Amino acid sequence: MASSKIADLLGEDADKLLNHECKTISKDLIHAPGPHHVEQWMDSNRSNQTLRSLHAMLNHGRLSGTGYVSILPVDQGVEHSGGASFAPNPLYFDPENIVKLAIEGGCNAVASTFGVLGSISRKYAHKIPMMVKINHNEFFSYPNKYDQVLFGQVKDAWNMGAISVGATIYWGSHESTRQLQEIANAFELAHQLGMSTVLWCYVRNSGFKIDGIDYSAAADFTGQANHLGVTIQADIIKQKLPVNNGGYLATKHGKTSKLVYEKLTTDNPIDLTRYQVANCYMGRVGLINSGGESRGHTDLAEAVYTAVVNKRAGGMGLISGRKAFQKPMKDGVELLNAIQDVYLDKSITLA
Repeated sequence: MASSKIADLLGEDADKLLNHECKTISKDLIHAPGPHHVEQWMDSNRSNQTLRSLHAMLNHGRLSGTGYVSILPVDQGVEHSGGASFAPNPLYFDPENIVKLAIEGGCNAVASTFGVLGSISRKYAHKIPMMVKINHNEFFSYPNKYDQVLFGQVKDAWNMGAISVGATIYWGSHESTRQLQEIANAFELAHQLGMSTVLWCYVRNSGFKIDGIDYSAAADFTGQANHLGVTIQADIIKQKLPVNNGGYLATKHGKTSKLVYEKLTTDNPIDLTRYQVANCYMGRVGLINSGGESRGHTDLAEAVYTAVVNKRAGGMGLISGRKAFQKPMKDGVELLNAIQDVYLDKSITLA
């Protein structure tokens, strides 16, 4: 049985999530995370240096040696503005406090911008694995633009001691072809330098809103985004937890199969997320789900809910930022530890 704290936080969803048995894509087909995750890459084209970087991330923090990861990402100041991101807790305008939160919170790694990590890298690069986010969207231009552009070079991230680079592609957008070419080249260079690569596989197109329903987080759309992400050799995929399904059916574009809806998914969030995992080469490439925006008093319950769904689906962990840093550090640490407790709880198994 899961701990009483986890069950209490899940509330009325506890039975639906903790006792669910996935009958769509069998757990026997999933390459589930575990202590030997890096060994899965031994037959791949990843270099010894890249494997060492992956190993360093997987063997740091409270989840060290489990195959699961808990990552603190704080790059929102570029797109959402520094005010929108840090006004709830001005402490985090200072980059050092971002890193301190990741360390105090027992995270496997901290992910942020060139500026944030570069400003404190000499002091902390050897204390916690650093992941540099190399591209961003920004909302200061008027009217707003929705495009991910490079903010620096992979070699700069390597020079500051980072072991990983992260990037976003807005799959489905008009600019996605350029973005995938840029990031495929960047990831190739990162691998040559011995770094690991993490891709934010977000779906973005105003045409994906049909009859008032936004399908940008649909299981079928996000699953395909994941599949494109692993194709350009991301080592880990970051994706939003699916909130619905049937994007292809609504837009009537692209190609899919009715079996996706009839046999490979149900309405249960674990089954929808299992489809995301399947598109990450059945879990050979780890899936981490994002924590989402901070809503205040419901953050802890929402974070645990997402962690349980991700773990039972076959995912690799959570990357949660705003829920942790938009509150006092003590509360942020508590939230990060609550996420990690889900992955440390051996009674919460693959569905």
